[in-house]
Amino acid sequence: MIVAKEYLQSYGIRPSTQRIAVMHYLLTHRTHPTVDEIYHELVEEIPTLSRTTVYNTLHLLYEHGAILALSIDEANVRFDGYTHPHAHFLCCGCGKVYDVDLDDVAFVQRNTPKNAATITEAQLFYKGLCNVCSAKRQN
Repeated sequence: MIVAKEYLQSYGIRPSTQRIAVMHYLLTHRTHPTVDEIYHELVEEIPTLSRTTVYNTLHLLYEHGAILALSIDEANVRFDGYTHPHAHFLCCGCGKVYDVDLDDVAFVQRNTPKNAATITEAQLFYKGLCNVCSAKRQN
C-alpha cells in the first residue's frame, strides 16, 4: 500500500488509513466501482469503515484530481483510479464498464469547443453490449 500512500501525497492529500485503502483499491481494481462496491470490499478489512467515509474520501480524491468520477451509468457514479486520457464502454447487458484506449489523444484536443477558454473535464463513453452479452443474446 506504499504506492497508494505516495500517490495520495503526490496530490497533496493526507494519507489516512481509510484514504490509503480506498486509493489502493482503485489502483489495483480497474472495475470502475461504485461507493457501495468499494465499501463492501473494504469493510471486512476495516470494520470501522462507513459508507460516508468512503463517499467523502472519493469526493476528496476527485476534487484533487487523483481519480475520475464517471457519469456513464445513470443509476450510479463510478470511480476510476486510472486518470490517463481514455474513454469508457458501458455494457447495457451486464453493467460492466471497460476502459477504451485512445490511440489519438489529439482527437479530443482537436474537437474541443472553440469558445471554451478552459476545459476542466471531458468524458467520452460508449454504450452497447460487450462480446459476452452479445453472444448470449444471439443464442
